[in-house]
Amino acid sequence: MQIHQGGCLCGSVRYEARGPLRDVVFCHCSQCRRQTGLYYAATAVAQEDFRLTGEEGLAWYAASMHARRGFCRMCGSVLFWKPEAGAHIAILAGSLDDPTGLGCASHICTEGRPAFYEICDGLPQYFRDSPDIAIAPHQG
Repeated sequence: MQIHQGGCLCGSVRYEARGPLRDVVFCHCSQCRRQTGLYYAATAVAQEDFRLTGEEGLAWYAASMHARRGFCRMCGSVLFWKPEAGAHIAILAGSLDDPTGLGCASHICTEGRPAFYEICDGLPQYFRDSPDIAIAPHQG
């Protein structure tokens, strides 16, 4: 069983994800841009395969009725995106201690991409959400 660990810059928030992680999806929506300064690069795992191992600095912000965004209130690291009606949690790929082995899947919400950069990597691009953003299978 693979165990992926990660956390924030200051160490106040730590987590574990068990099993395979979804390939990275890049979200260019205006909310992700404003929160990170550019775009989200997130993997995901089933909620039951995710556990917080340190949450002293964890804070959640409901940017919409659809999802909450998790971050460290002490150092400001952006960490998670959790849909209100979903069985998965998106994890910012850069917050993993060892992100090796992750692949790249697609770009979503490209309608929010600012004009100062182009997407030239050949990955699929979706104007809004991808029709089938899958999460890694549950490892029971």
